Amino acid sequence: MTLKEQLKADLVAAMRAKDAEKLSVLRMLATAIKTKEIALRKGEDIILSDEQVLDVIASEVKKRKDSIVAYEQGGRSELAEAEKKEIKILEVYLPEQMADEELERIVKSAAAEAGAGANFGAVMGKVMGKVKGQADGNRVSAMVKKAMG
Repeated sequence: MTLKEQLKADLVAAMRAKDAEKLSVLRMLATAIKTKEIALRKGEDIILSDEQVLDVIASEVKKRKDSIVAYEQGGRSELAEAEKKEIKILEVYLPEQMADEELERIVKSAAAEAGAGANFGAVMGKVMGKVKGQADGNRVSAMVKKAMG
């Protein structure tokens, strides 16, 4: 079963269970996936691969994390909590996050590959390509900064 099929099955299950919160999040995700498919379409219909669907999910999680920061700065903790609940629902579909030790090893390897005169962006690009979806960009960024010292 593809990830998109799993999401559709979970959407139907949420409808049957009358789980309004999960249903709302999964409908939003289905819309985001459809929007991505339309954007990539060049005359013929396109179906996103599991990797592309994971990118959409990760993007939606990032949007919510950004919203949480904004809500907390604005003193709207109830809205921040709602966003946190949505993130928990979405994270179920993302791969497990990489351990710090393994991420640190990849960062050091990428920094060595890039060489002594490499810039931050070059190292970040190498690391993000290797950890695709298994580590948050902010976490990777912090480790790259630390490694490049």
